[in-house]
Amino acid sequence: MAIYKFRITFEDFDDVVREIDIKSNQTFEDLHKAIHRSTGYNAEKPSSFYVSTDNWLKGDEIAYLPSERKKDRVVLMENSKLSGFIEDPHQKFYYTYNFDRPYDFHVELVKIILDADPNIEYPFLAKSTGEAPKIMEKNSPTAVDPRGAGAAASEFDFLNEMNFVPEDTDELEAMGEMGINEEERDEDEENEEEDEFGDEFSDNDNYDDDSRRDDY
Repeated sequence: MAIYKFRITFEDFDDVVREIDIKSNQTFEDLHKAIHRSTGYNAEKPSSFYVSTDNWLKGDEIAYLPSERKKDRVVLMENSKLSGFIEDPHQKFYYTYNFDRPYDFHVELVKIILDADPNIEYPFLAKSTGEAPKIMEKNSPTAVDPRGAGAAASEFDFLNEMNFVPEDTDELEAMGEMGINEEERDEDEENEEEDEFGDEFSDNDNYDDDSRRDDY
């Protein structure tokens, strides 16, 4: 029985690496669950492997807990043996875990071991480097963005440059409703008043000229 050694890395966290040894006749569901025993994540989340090119372009999808929309268009992990999808000694799979809060992984076959070790229970975690990032949950003070803290922070850089604080929200709304726009309206009204006075004085000047012509 051949053993596949897969190297698994987070797409956005290069320093987190797992290597898992698994029997060739085991399924993608077995690999899926083995990955998350090594990350500490809940494996019972909709996820998919994709047969991949060397450039990580997605091909056929192999799904776990697919949505109703996908059910008729994908094969299921529990029914799919790994050996049925290995066409290259360095076969690659693109893997997305938990479509609600997705993490993307690169899964690459790095070695084929011809004989299983009778003392090992497979799947077997052969190597673990780096701590898997915490899952991003709503309203969690310990949550992290899958792209890294810097990416999350950059979305609000423009507010930081304005020294924005949450208490400024009412003030910003007021500016939008009556602050800046109100000033513009005031300027327009002043210009209109000046035009009215200008017209009035212009009429009076003409009147004076007519009067002087009558005197002469």
